[in-house]
Amino acid sequence: MDSKEVYDYILKIQSIAKIGLKYSTDPYAITNYTEINKLSLEMLEKFMEVKLDRPNYFSKDIYPTPNISVRTIILNEDKTKVLMVREVNSHTYSLPGGWADLYDSPSQTAINESIQEAGAVVEVVRLVGVTNRTPFKSNTSIPEYVIIFEAKLIGELHEHEYETDDVEWFSIDNLPQLSRKVSPGEIKRMINAAVSGETIFD
Repeated sequence: MDSKEVYDYILKIQSIAKIGLKYSTDPYAITNYTEINKLSLEMLEKFMEVKLDRPNYFSKDIYPTPNISVRTIILNEDKTKVLMVREVNSHTYSLPGGWADLYDSPSQTAINESIQEAGAVVEVVRLVGVTNRTPFKSNTSIPEYVIIFEAKLIGELHEHEYETDDVEWFSIDNLPQLSRKVSPGEIKRMINAAVSGETIFD
């Protein structure tokens, strides 16, 4: 394993620990994530021979920028239906997607989220666009850039993870009750752009 691989590996462990600390409610898990977070930071300091006590991504106390999320539009062959997932907590539907993980490319995030949330192995077809979501313009609590991809399904659907409890094809003209995380207008804009071959931004 070369130096870059070691560095990337430690950062991945650090990222997993931080995500666990952000979302876990189990006391045992929180204790473990705290220890992993501490150990991985110590490993990075030794590896890089620096003290990570200045503002950096580990504390997020840096120049404020939008968060990055990814959404994947998976259409059927004649582009009349779109694959959507139902969120366990809200029982509403959305496009497969989520926050981008450190050191994953945008397209890899799209592939990963499609597998995790929909059990869908996909091939990314093209970049549909990048939209700007703010608390002043859309139903979001923080500024966010959404990177949108069109992808095609490879083979059959497989088992998916715990964040979703249903995966269905819906007519693009008759969508189900949509998640409040992304407004109906935003989702329809994304899907219409994928169907028409349009590129959208802002």
